Amino acid sequence: MERRKFIRQTGIVAAGLFSLRLTGLAQGRKNYSGVLVPQHNIPVDKQLDPSWIRSLYERGQPTLYTKAKNELRYIGMPAGGLHTGTVYLGGDGRLWLWSIFNDEREGIDPKTVLWNDGVSERNIHNRDGASYVEPAIAANHRVLEQGFAVLVETGGKTQVLELKEEDWEEVSFEATYPVATVRYRHRQVPVEVTLNAGGIFIPLDADNSGMPATIFDISIKNISGQPVHAAVAGWFENGARKITAKKGGGEKSNTATNGTGYTQISSTFQPADGKTDQPDAGTTCITYIGMGAIANTHANPWPVQVDFFTAANGKASTNADEKLIASIAGPQKQLAAGETLQAQFVLSWHFNHPLKKTDRLKDAAAGYHYGSRFADAAAVGTYIAQRFETLWGNTLRWKETYYDATLPHWFLERTFLNIGTLATANTYRFADGRFWGWEGVNACEGTCTHVWQYAQAMGRIFPSLESDTRQRTDLGIAMQEDGGIIFRAEYESRPAIDGQAGTILRIYREHQMSANDQFLRQNWPQIKKAVSFMLAQDKNGDGMTDTPMENTLDAVWEGEIAWIVGLCIAAARAAEYMAREMKDTAFATRCKDYVEKGSANMSKHLFNGEYFIHRPDQLQGRKKLGSYNTCHIDQVYGQSWAFQAGLGRLWDREQTRSALRALWKYNFTMDVGPYIKTHLGGRPYALAGEGGMIMNTNPRNEAAAYGENATWQLGYFHECMSGFEHQVASHMMAEEMTDEALILTHAIHDRYHGAKRNPFNEIECSDHYARAMASYGTFITACGFEYHGPKGYLRFAPAWGREQFKAPFTAAAGWGTFQQQVNNGGMHCSIDLRYGSLQLQTLSLHGTGSMVAATVNGKKVKATLQASGGNMNILFSPALILQEGENLQIQLV
Repeated sequence: MERRKFIRQTGIVAAGLFSLRLTGLAQGRKNYSGVLVPQHNIPVDKQLDPSWIRSLYERGQPTLYTKAKNELRYIGMPAGGLHTGTVYLGGDGRLWLWSIFNDEREGIDPKTVLWNDGVSERNIHNRDGASYVEPAIAANHRVLEQGFAVLVETGGKTQVLELKEEDWEEVSFEATYPVATVRYRHRQVPVEVTLNAGGIFIPLDADNSGMPATIFDISIKNISGQPVHAAVAGWFENGARKITAKKGGGEKSNTATNGTGYTQISSTFQPADGKTDQPDAGTTCITYIGMGAIANTHANPWPVQVDFFTAANGKASTNADEKLIASIAGPQKQLAAGETLQAQFVLSWHFNHPLKKTDRLKDAAAGYHYGSRFADAAAVGTYIAQRFETLWGNTLRWKETYYDATLPHWFLERTFLNIGTLATANTYRFADGRFWGWEGVNACEGTCTHVWQYAQAMGRIFPSLESDTRQRTDLGIAMQEDGGIIFRAEYESRPAIDGQAGTILRIYREHQMSANDQFLRQNWPQIKKAVSFMLAQDKNGDGMTDTPMENTLDAVWEGEIAWIVGLCIAAARAAEYMAREMKDTAFATRCKDYVEKGSANMSKHLFNGEYFIHRPDQLQGRKKLGSYNTCHIDQVYGQSWAFQAGLGRLWDREQTRSALRALWKYNFTMDVGPYIKTHLGGRPYALAGEGGMIMNTNPRNEAAAYGENATWQLGYFHECMSGFEHQVASHMMAEEMTDEALILTHAIHDRYHGAKRNPFNEIECSDHYARAMASYGTFITACGFEYHGPKGYLRFAPAWGREQFKAPFTAAAGWGTFQQQVNNGGMHCSIDLRYGSLQLQTLSLHGTGSMVAATVNGKKVKATLQASGGNMNILFSPALILQEGENLQIQLV
């Protein structure tokens, strides 16, 4: 069901959207219908401690959740490959949820909960925030039996402890996606255990990052002064037909295999009726990396005892309705004081049955992409085992590269972790390579353009998925004859204007994240059609879109709307730049004229002296829902996008900064409680006592501020949706409002603290909402990062800390670390390429200088300096081609 129909029919706003005469509401003016309009009640003075604000800039330590503080129960880090279902790594290192069986239901934990909004109780469904109000608890969702245990022998005493919260005095979880670190300590145990776990995750390598598997890398360190004998064992339940199998329905089987450098147990199911089309029909597998392991195909790990580490069984079967557990114990080793034992396991699964909800997609008929690569879970385990050093090594290298920076740990975590959405059931990749996504898990289909265009992470980390989606879907399947891009492809019949503009901007980003101009050249005719359609929506030729069309707030608004006008201006600028690269001068001129007229008119007609507004249609007036003279969160979104794509300044800088200051003044609060108690109808994505930025406020307390006939979508205006908040934070960062950007981002980080709910699941319309991947945009602007692969152009201009700055970056074919140091003698900077290759023609930096010297691995290379207006461009002739492991050093004076 469409999002808007669902919300309307479930009565989410019926709880009092228009019945604002309730006792306890702030007194306000009456609108045209005689309904009391609540007063704007967000305090201008945020009463923030300056020392706390300064602390946000500190490097700090990785966020650590602990057993001692009862912070582990909600943690669920997506720990599988991209598009392979939702498998969570819990706070104590065990896997849970196991949404790998192609469940058609909405959300990670389908349910309806009661929420008291301060005035009345309401039913909250998954897409309304059920998992926000009542987060899923790991202990209630251990669908498959899985775990690890350690054997410790010293001084004649033998101990066996499972890697779970109950067996250790302290367990801590370090929240560093894509690989989390869990540590286990006990005063009565002579070892410390460290578990690193996650899926294979290698930026730029979408195929190898899309395998249905979780890696467990376990270390046992002897922290005593005496020798210790130790071993690790792991187990995994046969998950084939876990949901639908019934007594007499077939037979489960486990089979052990010893390969070169690995041992594995494959778990299968033989149905009595021969049918294999059930959504949970498939296979699972546990693989040990290394030699000398002992496999037991029929283990009984409760309680786990010493014989669990020695029992062996090559093949076992059981009835369909009974559990069958596979276990593998690594070889035992004697550890001297301070010595470490390492054991590595792969847990894999294979359930190649796309949901019935995807029946409209012809691409889904052949199954998932991983299904086209691997016959079963054992094949996945074997593939990883045979390439383990490279695959896991590159995953760990990325984690090290990303977090080895001068930016605050909490900031790096919050801006990156939302890309974990790709490793949930929110996204699919089909056998032919097509990427497809919901808005939130199993809610709102079609890789919706007006939602996914906010997400900045995938285009930078896995650009091949985005470029293929632009070419295959947006410029192909979804494109109308007139150039309009249907915003849900097969699931809709019309374009959305913000989705159209956002897709054009993404096309330019995808071109920038390409190694050459092939993507742009191949798609230019279709791109030009899409741009022409967008330009045509300006009916009166003033550069401001005025055609009523669908937008991301699920309504068709009338008039000239600043955030849509600005987004189209940004898209036209991107189109102008693409046209110039294509040497299509006439079209470039047309786009440039649109930008110039639109920018001038937007500043002149849509700025009310403090912020940008929605100018009503001359004939319709304010009859229909709109933002009108209120303060809307996306009002300067076009300029925000421009900073993501290196498009420069689009319209008046001071007006733009004034608009952002107005959002801070009127929409941001450190406690949303008073606001949502008086402005009813919104969904609970932020609760009393939590900070956030409200979507749309009425600071002038106008009657009928949102239209004379405000409809159910008005409820959206009273919410905090993290994707929009991240967009604003990224823009504030680019506009030198670093305090505000960090405070807003940290408010979201606090809302998703592990003590309250799952830190890895930012919720909007269902779980793991795609728009939240806008968070990576704040990282981009904090680095002042710009990149144009075909031109070999790379820029860094840190928003703060430029005197000593270090951060990761990704490019078209490689990734690495940029570092700069500024002192009285000039600037020294370096690029360490950690993966792939990098073509570099121009390196642009913020600063001043008159001379440059450059070396690659100590060998001098030719470089010239162009400096003006506080910017320096270092030109390499010929262009540098850095390879993995190479280091570029630059000295500027």
